[in-house]
Amino acid sequence: MDHVSFQLGTTNLWSWLVRLLSKDPEWLNAKVKFFLPKMDLSSGDEAQDTTQRVILQLRRLYTQGRATWQAFIHCVCMELDVPLDLEVPLLSTWGHGDGLKRPHQSCGSSPRLKQCRNHQLELARRYLKLLRTSAQQRYGSRIPGPGQPLAFHQAYIPPILQWSRTTAPFSAQDGAVVGDPKAEDDADVSIRDLFSTRADKGPRVTVLLGKAGMGKTTLAHRLCQRWAAGQLDRFQALFLFEFRQLNLITSSVTLPQLLFDLYLSPEAGSDSVFQYLEEHAGGVLLIFDGLDQALHSHSSTEAEGPEAPSPALALFSGLCRGTILPGCWVLATSRPGKLPDCLPTEAATVHMWGFDRPRVEEYVGRFFSDQEWQEAALAELRENRHLQSMCAVPALCQVTCLCLHHLLPGSSPGQSAALLPTVTQNYVQMVSTLSPRGHLPPESLLGLSEMALRGLETGKVIFSVGDISPPMVAFGAALGLLTSFCICTGPGHQGIGYAFTHLSLQEFFAALYLMASPKVDKNALARHVTLNSRWVLRTKARLGLLDHLPTFLAGLASYACRPFLSHVAQQDEMWVSDKQAAVMLALRKLAIRRLTGPKVVALCHCVGETQEPELARLMAQSLPSHLSFHNFPLTYTDLSALTNILRHRNASIHLDFEGCPLEPHCPEALAGCKQIENLSFKSRKCGDAFAEALSKSLPTMESLKKLGLAGCKITARGISHLMQALRLCPQLEEISFQDNQLKDRAVLNIVEVLPSLPRLQKLDLSRSNVSVSTLLCLTKVAVTCPTVKMLQVRETDLIFLLSPPAETAAELGAAPDLQGNANQRKEAQSRSLALRLLQCQLGIHDVQELIAQLREGPRLEEVNLSGNQLDDEGCRLMAEAASQLHITRNLDLSNNGLSVDRVHCMLSAVNTCQNLAELHISLLHKTVVFTFAPEQEEQEGIWKRTALRDSLTHQVPFELPLRSTRIRLTHCGLQAKHLEQLCRALGGSCHHSHLDLSGNALGDEGVAQLAQLLPGLGALQSLNLSENGLSLDTVFILIQCFSTLQWLLHLDISFESQRVVLRGDRRGRDRLAGGCPPEFLAGVPFLAFDQCCVPKSFCLRQCQLEPLNLTRLCETLEKCPGPLEVELSFEVLSDQSLETLLQHLPRLPQLSLLQLSQTRLSPKSLLLLADLFSLCPRVQKVDIRSLYHMTLHFRSGEEHEGECCGRFTGCGLSQEHVEPLCWLLSKCEDLNQLDLSANMLGDDGLRCLLECLPQLPISGSLDLSHNSISLESALGLVKTLPSCPHIREASVNLGSEQSFWIYFSRQEEAGKTLRLSQCNLMPEHVPRLATDLNQALKLTALTLTQCGLGLEQLIVLLSLLRCPVGLFTLRVEEPWVGKAGVLALLRVCTQTSGNITEISISETQQQLCLQLEFPPQENPEAVVLRLAHCDLETHHSLLAGQLMETCARLQQLSLSQVNLCDSSSLLLKNLLLSLSELKTFRLTSSCMSSKGLAHLTFGLRNCHHLEELDLSNNQFGEEDTEVLMTVLEGKCWLKKLDLSHLPLGSSTLAMFTQGLSHMTLLQSLRLSRNGICDVGCHQLSEALRAAMSLKELGLSHNQIRDTGAQHLAAILPGLPELRKIDLSGNGIGPAGGTQLAESLTLCRHLEELMLGYNVLGDTTALGLAQGLPCRLRVLHLPSSRLGPKGALSLSQALDGCPYVEEISLAENSLATGVLHFCQGLPLLRQIDLVSCEIDNHTAKPLAASLVLCPALEEILLSWNLLGDEAAAELARVLPQMGRLKRMDLEKNRITACGAWLLAEGLAQGSGIQVIRLWNNPISPTMAQHLQSQEPRLDFAFFDKQPQALRGT
Repeated sequence: MDHVSFQLGTTNLWSWLVRLLSKDPEWLNAKVKFFLPKMDLSSGDEAQDTTQRVILQLRRLYTQGRATWQAFIHCVCMELDVPLDLEVPLLSTWGHGDGLKRPHQSCGSSPRLKQCRNHQLELARRYLKLLRTSAQQRYGSRIPGPGQPLAFHQAYIPPILQWSRTTAPFSAQDGAVVGDPKAEDDADVSIRDLFSTRADKGPRVTVLLGKAGMGKTTLAHRLCQRWAAGQLDRFQALFLFEFRQLNLITSSVTLPQLLFDLYLSPEAGSDSVFQYLEEHAGGVLLIFDGLDQALHSHSSTEAEGPEAPSPALALFSGLCRGTILPGCWVLATSRPGKLPDCLPTEAATVHMWGFDRPRVEEYVGRFFSDQEWQEAALAELRENRHLQSMCAVPALCQVTCLCLHHLLPGSSPGQSAALLPTVTQNYVQMVSTLSPRGHLPPESLLGLSEMALRGLETGKVIFSVGDISPPMVAFGAALGLLTSFCICTGPGHQGIGYAFTHLSLQEFFAALYLMASPKVDKNALARHVTLNSRWVLRTKARLGLLDHLPTFLAGLASYACRPFLSHVAQQDEMWVSDKQAAVMLALRKLAIRRLTGPKVVALCHCVGETQEPELARLMAQSLPSHLSFHNFPLTYTDLSALTNILRHRNASIHLDFEGCPLEPHCPEALAGCKQIENLSFKSRKCGDAFAEALSKSLPTMESLKKLGLAGCKITARGISHLMQALRLCPQLEEISFQDNQLKDRAVLNIVEVLPSLPRLQKLDLSRSNVSVSTLLCLTKVAVTCPTVKMLQVRETDLIFLLSPPAETAAELGAAPDLQGNANQRKEAQSRSLALRLLQCQLGIHDVQELIAQLREGPRLEEVNLSGNQLDDEGCRLMAEAASQLHITRNLDLSNNGLSVDRVHCMLSAVNTCQNLAELHISLLHKTVVFTFAPEQEEQEGIWKRTALRDSLTHQVPFELPLRSTRIRLTHCGLQAKHLEQLCRALGGSCHHSHLDLSGNALGDEGVAQLAQLLPGLGALQSLNLSENGLSLDTVFILIQCFSTLQWLLHLDISFESQRVVLRGDRRGRDRLAGGCPPEFLAGVPFLAFDQCCVPKSFCLRQCQLEPLNLTRLCETLEKCPGPLEVELSFEVLSDQSLETLLQHLPRLPQLSLLQLSQTRLSPKSLLLLADLFSLCPRVQKVDIRSLYHMTLHFRSGEEHEGECCGRFTGCGLSQEHVEPLCWLLSKCEDLNQLDLSANMLGDDGLRCLLECLPQLPISGSLDLSHNSISLESALGLVKTLPSCPHIREASVNLGSEQSFWIYFSRQEEAGKTLRLSQCNLMPEHVPRLATDLNQALKLTALTLTQCGLGLEQLIVLLSLLRCPVGLFTLRVEEPWVGKAGVLALLRVCTQTSGNITEISISETQQQLCLQLEFPPQENPEAVVLRLAHCDLETHHSLLAGQLMETCARLQQLSLSQVNLCDSSSLLLKNLLLSLSELKTFRLTSSCMSSKGLAHLTFGLRNCHHLEELDLSNNQFGEEDTEVLMTVLEGKCWLKKLDLSHLPLGSSTLAMFTQGLSHMTLLQSLRLSRNGICDVGCHQLSEALRAAMSLKELGLSHNQIRDTGAQHLAAILPGLPELRKIDLSGNGIGPAGGTQLAESLTLCRHLEELMLGYNVLGDTTALGLAQGLPCRLRVLHLPSSRLGPKGALSLSQALDGCPYVEEISLAENSLATGVLHFCQGLPLLRQIDLVSCEIDNHTAKPLAASLVLCPALEEILLSWNLLGDEAAAELARVLPQMGRLKRMDLEKNRITACGAWLLAEGLAQGSGIQVIRLWNNPISPTMAQHLQSQEPRLDFAFFDKQPQALRGT
């Protein structure tokens, strides 16, 4: 029915009026008050709804009379927005009457105005009718699209339309407004649905997105046609605009101009019509086609109003945002990409996907009217998959049908499709088909192509008459390639425009011009082969119209297009092939680049168009293994192109699609792709249709292992399709359906498929909506399915983890035999299942069903039911069933409403579950957790792996440890009334358990009751009673239990913080009180060190005890067996309380340690403690580190005597305390060490102490560091030291170190040494120092290190020094010594008043050492030589003369690391000529010139009495060495000779051996790194035959090899005094080694043997083992190719040797041949077994052997294969190795567990200083924790071994 002439009856009119006024009740109330001022309106209205109140008010107005009613009706029409089709009936029915009077001017209008209003309505009605008539005339009964001339008149096939989940444009921010949630994302959208009321408020904007050719423009025209036919009845007016035409408007326009001047003008009254459109905007639809082609203006992007002239895009923006024509409907079409920001965020987005297979077949069926042709065309499509892919694009489908229509009549079946393999060739075929008579004029084609390219490059898609010639128009029209239409460039400006029927057709012709035109060279052509991202920002004036140009270029580059290009270009095919090669080269460069997802898809299209398999293979192989596509649309055609490329790939690939709008049937394109291993989709835009399409492809993907469909809005319908497909995919390993909001039926359908997926490892169904009943069905599946290992349900999680069997059912075969059934039963028994059902609202009945399921199921690794609604009864049922469920890890019942009265019910598991490790219940924290230990078989395996056999005790046979259970009932509100019930529930099951009752409310009554019940609970390992409100009386009750209970070894009480812990297994000393880290408690049994050595310990902190309570405490502890350690901590301890405590010490003979920590003591207390040495002889050490920390160490009852130690550091001792302290300490019989550091003695206190020093019986050391000692006191030591007969050395450092040590000896020392460091001596101090030294009778050595003593001050000191009779050594270490030079230092020696007997100079060490003899004596020979130089009046001769005088009795001259100039050498020459008593000369690591060496050589030739000559490590050449050898002539008294590092060539060696043959007294010869070969060794051996006194022979790092070794072996038995031989690094093999071994067995006095770094082998070791020298002390055989056999023979030979001190077998493959002793080595100090392949298996015999070496100080075991078992063995023996200082375990396999065991071994009293553990598999965090507990564990790269104290 026509809306314009629509009339209503009175009944319908009344209903319309009621509905209208119900929308604005406030306006109606105001009008009723105006017309009825006297009526009470409040009565009875409140109780009614809005509609009833409106009806009542209208009736009141109607009953007032006709005049009132008519006036009201006119107010309604004038003031309210009344639709036109309602206003006219209202006025005609009720709005007219005679004598009408208006109550008020505002309530009506004059008849003239009303008449004007009616005239406006009439004009609007006529325009709307004209608009519809125009549309009907334009479209008629058909749909002209952009390809209308190409199309036959077939019916319209609607493409797939799909709502987008995100309704905002792609440029909007995250979190945009979501559309109607009732609309399914995958539902096809009908044309009517496009305009559903999705936005009742604000703009009503819909954006239709589709790629090129999807039919967007066709759909826009389809909407116009349907509106013209009256089908879109909600719209009164519809306007269609194309942005390609709007771009032609050069001036700004208003909205009325856009609607009326550029679209359709009204006959009259355009203002009235526009006003009507504004008033009825809800019935206006504006369609804008081609938004992606809109030109952006640089001016404002939004119009200011409908009357303001603006660019077309600004008007569009105003319409979208509602600022212009608010309430109208806007539909815009666009290609995907970056859309303008003018679109509102609430705009709805619809994706246009083209055709699926049914739509393609329907289109083809309607295209071909002839039945035979129709069947032939469908047959071609069904047989050609690529042709189907192209037809998914409607525009291409039309082109394909047109080509088939031309090809089918003359071709056989299947041949037609073969001629259309690519899109490009489709277009080529189409152009050929459309040509009249089959002839294509090349000139016309090229001209049309040039116009197409020029248009694309300039952004032009519409051509005017001036842009195209008439012949070109005729050619394009004849082929149907161009279409013409009327265009408007502005109001009143119209013309004719031409355009290609489709934009892709223009791109095809542009590509054709680039390929065929001779004007385009190859470089210009290659520049067009580019890939654009799908997110091109279209904000430039130039449009992005070249998206498909590279695809057409690639298609034209195929071999099949070569004839066509040759025809168009009028060139031969060679010319064409060069152009094609340029394109292929550009594509090859792109194929190997790393591209983004959109560019990958674009390149796949290009490569597919080329039909080049090699190029496809290159691209396929270059793709990354993980290919991601994010946030851009993908069609069936896109995935088909990608699949075609992947088929050329050898390796597997992972495809990840996230946030991509996907065409519903696009997964069908993946069918048969065997390269896909991982396929993941994450998009709200998928849905059931997508899942159905995917299910068709999944069975064909043979390599697919992981499938993900996350957040894809799949329902049960889609799941049913997928499950049918998944049954055919047995190779799948992981499936994810998370975030799909699946319901019960869908979830159950999924889990039914699990048996069909034998290799599945994970199934993720998170964010599904399942009920409790379904959840129990899932648990049943988990229990019964043999591959499920975990089911986790928690909040949003629903995950199955599966463990596929080693052999799948398919691999085992179809007919399982009996053996197969047995394997399945065995596998089912070994399976373990973890069940996590958290916050699932499970109740009592649910848990009963669950228990029934689990009883029939496999072993349970974990059951977590926390956060449910089990309450007391449900928790009790689970606890009772725990013993039947075979749980191996934990059972979690937390947060289930357990009450305090039912806590005891949980304890039933303690008695029934044999493998329960811990029960933790905390009602405050809602925790109920049962932790289970591995079963017996696993426990035995763990026990053996950790190698803690014999329980690490002495002489205890191996057995499994007793079960240890932790029962933690913390913060449960337990009171005394609950104890009896709890203890009854526990029974005797607490034996060897840990019981924690902390944080309860037991109080004194409860603890007293518990103390009586303790014996009945068995021997606990620990009991925690912290935070239970205990009083002091209860503390004494616990102390009494501590004294009487045998198992109770440790009682720790912190009274104020209410920490009360009773322990039976004290694990280490207090330094390990931090507790063992829990991560390696599981599976590691208790380290049961010899318990008889572990003392009982009592610790009481934060408790203030008066003397009476202290007495009570001591009397209670007297009954405690020993040994006993006591630690007390009080805030303040008075002197009286301390005296009370000390008086009881003699009554505690079992006491081994007493410690007062964090307790303030008075200064008087120090004297009380110092007197303990005499009052209590058992006191071994008094250690006071401050007035807040004191420790007393006691001897055991067997030790009656021994050394004592006193440490009083940081106690504030001053001068007044020194005398009484010394008097008390003098009573001690043997005070070994006294430490008074960090006090306030000062100079006065030091002076007083030194006066009392002779009275103190100190035998070791006295530490006075950090006592504010000044330089005066340091210098005063020179006088003081001689008065103390037992002092042997004093060392003072006044620098930052502030150290002051005095060392004593038990016997009286004849000589004393004083060391002063950083004392900053001034010039005035030097004379005083010299005076004091002259008076110090027994001071024999003085060392001055960095004391600021300059050269001049040293000269003054030496000149004033007149020491008493004897030798005096002065050592100066200053920086200037290294720079002064030898000449200057020798000049210093001339100033001494005594005879110099020794000179030692080291420039590198900055050291000058002089030994002086007093009184000085004259040497007659020196006098003669001095007189001989008197005639030389030179400074040099004068210096030489002075040196001859002071050095007349020089016996030793040592020069190390010096640089001798020629003058120094000349001086040395003259000096050496005068040294008749010189016996030792050393010149090492120095350099000089050849001239200087000649001087030195001349001087040394005259030193005939030399006994030691050391010229090693100097930088001399072979010629200089040959000169130096002349020194050896006549040296018959020489005893030690070292020429290491000097090059001894053949001639030099001959001279050396000649001199060596006369050295009959030689005892030591060192020739290391001298380049001696086997020939030289023969000469040397012959010369050594005369050295009958030789004791040491060092020939290391030469090249004597086997021959040289044989020469030495021949002469070694003839050296009867030989003690040491070093032949390391000489290339000696087994042959030479064997002969050496035979020879060395005859050297009975040999003590040190070093043969390392040779290739000796086991034969040499066996030879040595047969006759090792009986007095051997050192054996070094590192890196000697020894094996287990040789090492074992050596260990057997060494076993019991009484003198062996060092053994090195490093870098040998010992393995099982590691040292194994039965008797041991009593003096062995160091053993080096670095990098010997020692593992856990050999660790136990090695540890047993090390125990038999009591003197061991250093063990090196780094770079081996030692693990935690070895660490346990070493930890066991550590307490027995009293002298061990260092153990190196770097670079092994020790974990945190093994390190902890070593720390416990250290805690048993070992004196070791460091254990190196760098580069073991221990995390930095754990290493830091372990080192904080035991600082002697060193994990650093650099060694931090503490330096031994000087003099100890």
